[in-house]
Amino acid sequence: MMEENAKPPMAWRYCGDQIKLWRGQSEVSREELAAEVGYSAEYVKSMEQGRRKPTVHLLRVADQMCRAHGMLTAAREYLEPEKFPSYSADYMRYEADALAVSSYQAQLVPGLLQTEEYARTLMEGRWPPLDRETVEQRVSFRLERQALLDKETRTFSFVINEAVLRQVLGTRKGHRDQLHRLLEAGERRNVTLQVLPRRDGASPALFGPFNLLVTPDHDRIAYEEGHLGGVLCSDPERVRQIIQRYELLLQRAMHAEDSARFIEKLVEEL
Repeated sequence: MMEENAKPPMAWRYCGDQIKLWRGQSEVSREELAAEVGYSAEYVKSMEQGRRKPTVHLLRVADQMCRAHGMLTAAREYLEPEKFPSYSADYMRYEADALAVSSYQAQLVPGLLQTEEYARTLMEGRWPPLDRETVEQRVSFRLERQALLDKETRTFSFVINEAVLRQVLGTRKGHRDQLHRLLEAGERRNVTLQVLPRRDGASPALFGPFNLLVTPDHDRIAYEEGHLGGVLCSDPERVRQIIQRYELLLQRAMHAEDSARFIEKLVEEL
């Protein structure tokens, strides 16, 4: 799976190329456009080559100078940040229609259960860093995605490693709010939340996070996410292995009621 930051988005490259083509057709030099827009010629060049996102200001000026009649400014909406990283977009589409979602998280609170502060702290900690607009867009989209929990005919099962609940990400108040958010989610009729106690020795918990989905056609799909991307899999044998792994984690996790009491104790300790 290719790293999402390996090359600029296709929209940037296509838009930049269109600016260059319109400029050439209208016999407007790069230097002339740069002077009019107030950028250096090198900065304009980087946007024409798709290495930087073309700014709305550049699109407007280029549209006027090249007499594009709105053909260039129309690209603005396609330059908005993607809702999700490219490697997870397919998963989100399946998740939106899933009848059941099962999730094991070894290092982070599941996205469906994150508070705004927790999600923003994660986005701001990405490397290479994301620009401010992208951070805010992705935080907003993550919070919107949580509306899936309101669909009470669908079921959600979460197993979260104890270490995740003890790790303070951001402020202590933010961590307390995140724990309260988990308690509130666990009270929903369609949500089961279980804590996996920290144990020594080898176990399926060491092999990273994954999600399992049941589609409207009652097919099962697995999604495993790593540092540089995610893998969406429907191969029966591989999915079967991940189902078995999840079943074992469920057996080793605290019951939902005990998990809630454990989280409440963590809140008291803060």
